[in-house]
Amino acid sequence: MSTTLIEIRRAKSCDAEAVAETHDEAWRSAYQGIIPGAELEKLISRRGPAWWDNAIAKGSRVALLCFGDRIAGYANYGRNRARSLFYDGEIYELYLRPEFQGLGFGRRLFTAARRDLAQSGLRSLVVWALSDNDPAVEFYRALGGRAVARSSERFGTKNLDKIAFGWQA
Repeated sequence: MSTTLIEIRRAKSCDAEAVAETHDEAWRSAYQGIIPGAELEKLISRRGPAWWDNAIAKGSRVALLCFGDRIAGYANYGRNRARSLFYDGEIYELYLRPEFQGLGFGRRLFTAARRDLAQSGLRSLVVWALSDNDPAVEFYRALGGRAVARSSERFGTKNLDKIAFGWQA
């Protein structure tokens, strides 16, 4: 019987290409049929290896969930960007490759990001999800997130609603 090491660690510059591949796979899976095709392609192509390498080099908090030697998912997080919401931290992105979804890995990655934020004094937390992305909405609700705000974002000619989920300390 073989065992596979599952770990969560900070991203390094040498991970940039694998993070870009994970981003590509996860976004295609999550947003195909929600974000218009041409807009989705633009969003994905902007986040290539050079973008991730730059973000990691500048000190962005990017946590990786590694399954053996493969990056299964990532979370990108830091201070809350929405001044109108009174939360300290924000998880900007949390994505898993499709084959790793529904296995509890997202919960582990969320918990690790939340713990890291709390250790930096950012005890309350907000996460945004497109309201048409049912798996994400259900995921954040199952983690105890409470809908605290709504907004919309334009993708080409399409306006999409999004929900902010909040967690207090």
